Amino acid sequence: MAESVLRFIKPGNVRLAALPPLTLYVHLPWCLKKCPYCDFNSHELLTPRLPAVGRLDADLERHYIDALIADLEAALPLVWGRRVLSIFIGGGTPSLFSPDGIDRLLADIRARLPLEPGCEITLEANPGTFERERFRAFRAAGVTRLSIGVQSFDDTALAAIGRVHDAAQARAAVEEAASAFDTFNIDLMYALPGQSLDALRTDLDTALSFRPPHLSVYHLTLEPNTVFANQPPPAMPDDDLASDMLDLLCERTAAVGLSRYEVSAFALPGHRCTHNLNYWHFGDYLGIGAGAHGKLSFPERIVRQVRWREPAAYMAKALAGQAVSNEHTLAAADLPFEFMLNALRLKDGFELGLFAERTGLSPTQLDAAIDQGVQRGLLQRQGALLVPTPRGFDFLSDLQQLFLGG
Repeated sequence: MAESVLRFIKPGNVRLAALPPLTLYVHLPWCLKKCPYCDFNSHELLTPRLPAVGRLDADLERHYIDALIADLEAALPLVWGRRVLSIFIGGGTPSLFSPDGIDRLLADIRARLPLEPGCEITLEANPGTFERERFRAFRAAGVTRLSIGVQSFDDTALAAIGRVHDAAQARAAVEEAASAFDTFNIDLMYALPGQSLDALRTDLDTALSFRPPHLSVYHLTLEPNTVFANQPPPAMPDDDLASDMLDLLCERTAAVGLSRYEVSAFALPGHRCTHNLNYWHFGDYLGIGAGAHGKLSFPERIVRQVRWREPAAYMAKALAGQAVSNEHTLAAADLPFEFMLNALRLKDGFELGLFAERTGLSPTQLDAAIDQGVQRGLLQRQGALLVPTPRGFDFLSDLQQLFLGG
């Protein structure tokens, strides 16, 4: 047996009766421009590498996909025999890659990993890389779900947050996605610089006019190590206005049948994101690509991995069979917080038995924190279910911190 596997099957700190579902995350790191609020591992393309808008240099694309497949092949012994529930191709801006490149990537993945029937395959796309028929070509390559980083349909708001596309491009991209995909997602941001409640209402009405099966809504936050953290934009909405905006979002989405099933996610019946649900249920995910994170379970341990972050270093290391920059086994004492950090994001809660199933620990380890959450009006028990109250959902960080330290 390969040494890479032997180190994970030695006696460990948990006992799992069965391994959780497995998904695959693929990171494609380049963008046309780094957004000032973005703290993801994204890297701005240099102009000489971009012969046309919306196109990645063919040699760079080929070399990166070679590295991804080398990375995957090196990881295969860790997931051998496990079927893949979903694939998520994120970034960066994955739609910079050509449909032919995505087709090759997915074909190479299928040749190495067994996929569940009807495997959800999501590709992130930005309107700045949109060309008519391009989205249909991604569908033909095997993508089943498109996630479009619109953020706003207002030109002033888009300029304020440094997006490269304009409102017309955003509308055209969503219109094309709606015609090419049965399931697609629109990313929308609120609490933008200078944004009023009426401006958000207009943005939301525009998004809903396309009848999206799925909507992801994010509060603009000033993340550390971003341009906005160092140079905050003016006229940011205060907490009261931001709260009113969230209330508006919840009311308008519910009115058109989009159910809020997670803190930031709204969906029509049958269109919840399988890949993200696996994260929130503390499932496993193999992450390949520059800076990709992964979580893999073994009978007696749960391991987190991180790939090399800088694209050139990642490609060199992956092609040499050394894509992983660091990895560590999760301590048993950290598992209650790790699990609850994800599961408490679900509006309908989860069955307590899932905690034992995914961590190998007894649910009794949660009793003290659960009792505190119930006393503070943040949690409620509904039979075997543990469900955040509306107050707990609004103050999710406070609720999650009750489980810190086990």
